[in-house]
Amino acid sequence: MKEKIIAKATDLFLKLGFKSVTMDDIAGEMCISKKTIYKYFCNKELLIEESTAMVHKEVHQIIDSIVAQNHNAIEENFEIRKMFKEMFKTSDTSPIFQLKKHYPEIYETVMNREINECNTIFKQNIEKGIQQGLYREDIHVETYVGFYYTLIFSINGNISSEKEANKLELQALEYHTRAMATPQGIIELEKQLQNISH
Repeated sequence: MKEKIIAKATDLFLKLGFKSVTMDDIAGEMCISKKTIYKYFCNKELLIEESTAMVHKEVHQIIDSIVAQNHNAIEENFEIRKMFKEMFKTSDTSPIFQLKKHYPEIYETVMNREINECNTIFKQNIEKGIQQGLYREDIHVETYVGFYYTLIFSINGNISSEKEANKLELQALEYHTRAMATPQGIIELEKQLQNISH
């Protein structure tokens, strides 16, 4: 039952927002009493914590499966972006923005968890791109990881509209890739951008 409540709550939080969804809404959607929810979660914050942890786990499992498909480094980043777009397409307001605004402590926890995971993914992607000749060999990997992380999370933490955030994320990805790309990498980037516009 606990897992079902987390899954339903996550669904509603992402669709309607962490702030606007009440325990009553979740109970109503599941046709259970609010008392049942409180049996597992003494408050909404606890449910939000569990929910963000579940999304985190899901996102990183999908990222791992994308990485395992052995795309080239640039294509891999575009596939990951596509996955995020699909996952959050029903959200009007960026989930990260909402957490930062209404639940700053939970936001801090989420960010601390993400910084390690994301930095590892970004770092591996850059190293892979260098090996494949798509990114320049002379770039300082750690610095570029930091730049990209800061860009992506400042977009998500400061732009309330998910649609707007998505548009900016694509521009950040293009910016990030162009900054590192070799001439061969630019060709691959243009190909990926063409695929999006069609």
